[in-house]
Amino acid sequence: MAAPRSAADAAGPSAADAAEPDVLLWYRQPAREWLEALPVGNGRLGAMVFGGTEEEVLQLNEDTLWAGGPHDYADPRGLDALPRIRDLVFREEWEQAQKLIDAEFMGIPARQMSYQPVGSLRITFPEPDEVSDYRRTLDLDEAVTTVGFTRGGVRHRREVFVSAADQVVVVRLSADAPGRTAFTVSFESPQRAACSRPDPNTIALDGVGGDEHGLAGEIRFRALCRVLAEGRAQTHRQGDTLRVTGADSVTLLVAVETSHRSWQDTGGDPLAEAARVLEAAAGVPYATLRARHLREHRTLFRRSMLTVPPGPASGLPTDERVRHFGSGEDPRLVSLYFHYGRYLLISCSRPGTQPANLQGLWNDLMAPPWGSKYTININTQMNYWPAGPANLVECWDPLFDLLRELAESGRRTARVMYGARGWVAHHNTDLWRGTAPVDGAFWGMWPTGGAWLSTAVWDRYRFTGDIAHLARHHPVLEGAVEFFLDTLVADPATGRLVTCPSVSPENAHHHTLGTSVCAGPAMDQQLLHDLFEAYMSATDVLDTGPGVRDKVLEALRRLAPGTRIGARGQLQEWQRDWDDTAEPGHRHLSHLYALHPGARINPRDTPELAEAARRVLEHRGDEATGWSTAWKLNLWARLGDGDRAHRLLARLLTPGHTAPNLFDLHPPFQIDGNLGAVAGIAEMLLHSHAGELHLLPALPAALPDGDVHGLRARGGVELDIGWRGGRLTEARLRSLPGGRVILRHEGPLDVRGPDGDTSAHRPEPDVVVLDARPGVVYRISRVCSP
Repeated sequence: MAAPRSAADAAGPSAADAAEPDVLLWYRQPAREWLEALPVGNGRLGAMVFGGTEEEVLQLNEDTLWAGGPHDYADPRGLDALPRIRDLVFREEWEQAQKLIDAEFMGIPARQMSYQPVGSLRITFPEPDEVSDYRRTLDLDEAVTTVGFTRGGVRHRREVFVSAADQVVVVRLSADAPGRTAFTVSFESPQRAACSRPDPNTIALDGVGGDEHGLAGEIRFRALCRVLAEGRAQTHRQGDTLRVTGADSVTLLVAVETSHRSWQDTGGDPLAEAARVLEAAAGVPYATLRARHLREHRTLFRRSMLTVPPGPASGLPTDERVRHFGSGEDPRLVSLYFHYGRYLLISCSRPGTQPANLQGLWNDLMAPPWGSKYTININTQMNYWPAGPANLVECWDPLFDLLRELAESGRRTARVMYGARGWVAHHNTDLWRGTAPVDGAFWGMWPTGGAWLSTAVWDRYRFTGDIAHLARHHPVLEGAVEFFLDTLVADPATGRLVTCPSVSPENAHHHTLGTSVCAGPAMDQQLLHDLFEAYMSATDVLDTGPGVRDKVLEALRRLAPGTRIGARGQLQEWQRDWDDTAEPGHRHLSHLYALHPGARINPRDTPELAEAARRVLEHRGDEATGWSTAWKLNLWARLGDGDRAHRLLARLLTPGHTAPNLFDLHPPFQIDGNLGAVAGIAEMLLHSHAGELHLLPALPAALPDGDVHGLRARGGVELDIGWRGGRLTEARLRSLPGGRVILRHEGPLDVRGPDGDTSAHRPEPDVVVLDARPGVVYRISRVCSP
């Protein structure tokens, strides 16, 4: 396999480049259930491939097939109820405040719509003979699943991939003997759907998305499967199925399209669009389809690569490796998990697609857990934490499309329910861009979901230096700021500005009362500080004029603090020290936002706050859901504790938290645990949040040797880093825009450009400041003690 494109290519290969990355999932048996099947996708269209020998099943998803239709959730009664709710909160009548919110400040309906499956393509094989030499794989570098086995003396092979270049699912069936490929193919669906046969070599599935919570399903869809057989094949019709006999090999092409045009328009023509896509792909030879797919996928996948030496268990099948990871016999599973997470993000989030939802792209249920929606009080944000560090900035694009649409929908919610300018989104949204509170006051009365999402506008600029992107999304940032300038209220006890009503996501401040509604929870105050600072920084870069800068500066001056230290030395979750009355061990770590993904807390500049955050993590413990464990992994890495971070990673990589196909289990499956762990592994190897690049800041003892290529840092810098015996050997740095780069590492560093010595100065023993030229590769090595 070729080396990834990164700074290493410009500098030439090193000895470590010869190491083969761990990019293969493999199994000795077919999948017996959904969590054993293997995911493939092109951002929009996905399939779960089971790999059976008597029957192959491809469970299909298309990212715009949701229940319901265009809908405005905002409740006009909310504006009248708002001052009464605030009065109850400030009088500490929290139960009454929650009841009033549930009665008059929830969305209509109070539940949002679910992401739903298309159905399944079933391929049934006629031969009953026993099989041998079975092997099922997913090659992450190719984004191709394969199944191979011997039956009746004939070796059969099957490949499946989803092409982003040609927008179809491609299935290739072949055998090593002529005329021995035979099967029957059909569609089935849990939707209101019907099968048909539009031409002798094609079957069709037509349906409509489900009704839910009183809203009629409006998304119409069509799936087509075309049979392209080679050799002396015969294709027969059996009702709404096709039977193929006597083929040397067969290519199946599956196109799926819906009537979704936008979050406000379901008037598209899925029949015409599916036919157009299918006909275009059918005119391309299989070898060309595969080559196009590989080229397009590898452009993204080979951007970065992590290599860790194998252990005694590294050669086992993937499901067995998960069972062995805790023994320390397979450190290389960390690199496979890192690559698998990158593969998932590439496969479920591409420019022009919907963002990754709670399950990314893959869902087989009409009513999946939590609707498989976009939960924006942590989960959606976590999905995109690795986009910058793992050098997959394009995969971030769907989140910004979502932001622009939420800003439009949320503008009406802000006006109707708060009487405010700007826009707001609460803790959940769906395909129809619902922005009103939903699910009940305890969970849904959180007005800072849009604020958190908006901070990504500035963070993306920090990773890329892309001024055009920053300018395009600056109105979104400004609208989020305007909403809070209009809705922050003075706490009667202190006079400081707070959000009210709000919650600290999903956590009760008085557990026995079951009350979460409050004023100014720590996370809100931390988020608003970052939102306001991001707005100020963006206006400086864009030179947009004064805007609302003066009002933002005044709000920052009056904002209630979000980083108080409580009586037990812990970072407080609320304005008052209620931590002892809250649920111990709660999965959310909202008040640690300022440590990660924020950057206002770090051990070097704010040691007391860092210690207070550590106290919270110790108190909450390691027992947690999958995504919460991934967040803790990132938090410990930010604190510089690589061994504790690795311990959390080891918890993720156990059968209770990781399925046989490496999907993270909440439980049930949620993709944020996978994607959050990718970010956490990157945080162990590189920090760039504090205005400097800290090399190997949290390297665990369990990973003493390794190489990583193509990590992206804030400032637009790409880095390759190698280490042996827990110590840096060599790194290579390339600044895309050029400019000042601050490097930190425990122990002095030598930095050399292509012409030898490089002008650099050392303000501290562990710090090097470099004026980097655009695109030039600099070699960094540790200065050995005499």
